[in-house]
Amino acid sequence: MSATSGLVHLVDDDESFRGALARVLTAAGFEVRTFGSCGDYLLRRDNGEDVACLLLDLCLPGPSGLDLQQALVESGHKVPIVFLSGEGTISASVQAMKAGAVDFLTKPIDAVQLLAAVRAAAAARTRERAQRERAHAWQVRFSRLTQREHDVLRHVVTGRRNKQIAVALGVAERTVKAHRAHIMQKLQVATVAELVRVAERWYDWDEGRSDRLEQIAEP
Repeated sequence: MSATSGLVHLVDDDESFRGALARVLTAAGFEVRTFGSCGDYLLRRDNGEDVACLLLDLCLPGPSGLDLQQALVESGHKVPIVFLSGEGTISASVQAMKAGAVDFLTKPIDAVQLLAAVRAAAAARTRERAQRERAHAWQVRFSRLTQREHDVLRHVVTGRRNKQIAVALGVAERTVKAHRAHIMQKLQVATVAELVRVAERWYDWDEGRSDRLEQIAEP
C-alpha cells in the first residue's frame, strides 16, 4: 500500500459526496479510489490491490450496495465493508451486518465516526491477513511430514504413549521417539501440548470437520 493507513475504495453515486469523503480520508493518511456505481466498481477495481476498507453506499443506481456485498461474498472476495446510507432501515442494516459488514453509517456522515469505522475495518483486515499468513505457514509445515510421521502424530493426538504407538504401528519404540522428534522439529513446536493443539485443529480441517483453516493459527 502506498499510503500510511491503507487503501480505501469508495462507492457512491454522489460525486460531490465522494469528493468530500475522499478529502477527509486522504487527510487522515488513507489512499482513496472512488467509483460511481457497483458496475463501475466491478469494472475498474484492481483485484490485486490490498484494500483496507470498502465504503459502500446502500442505495445506488442499478445493483444496490447489498447486491454488491452479496456478489463479493459469493465470489470469495474478502474485504471489510462499511455501509453508508441516507435511507437506512433496520432490516437493511441487519442484513448487511449478518453478511459481514463492519459498520453501517447514516448520512450525513460524521467525520469522526467515519474515520473510526474505517480504521476499525483496516485493523480487522490486518488481523485477518496476519492470521491467513500464519495458517499458510502451518500448511507448509504439515506438508513436510511423511505419511509415517502423520501416523505417529495421529496416535500422539489420542494421548497414546510411545510404547503404545510402537505396538500399534509394529515398530520399535526408539523409532517412534525419532519420529516424534522429527515431527516437532518440522512443525516448529516446543511442547507436546502445543503439538497436540495444532495437530487436532489441522486434522479437523483436513478431514472436513471444519471449514476454517485459519483456526490452526489461533492461540
